[in-house]
Amino acid sequence: MDQGIIGSIFTVIVFVSFIGIVLWVFSSRNKKKYDEAANLVFDDEDNQEKTNKKDQES
Repeated sequence: MDQGIIGSIFTVIVFVSFIGIVLWVFSSRNKKKYDEAANLVFDDEDNQEKTNKKDQES
């Protein structure tokens, strides 16, 4: 096998892996997990506001 064939095989393996990852990320089974992860920032803000109100009351 020469370097051209090995490079082509590697390219195909990387491409197939990329397509697999994209399908895994965008599958509907993972939507709930990603929606929860996307809203973690907002949950932290709510907790911070509650903490700030408690500090101001003290």
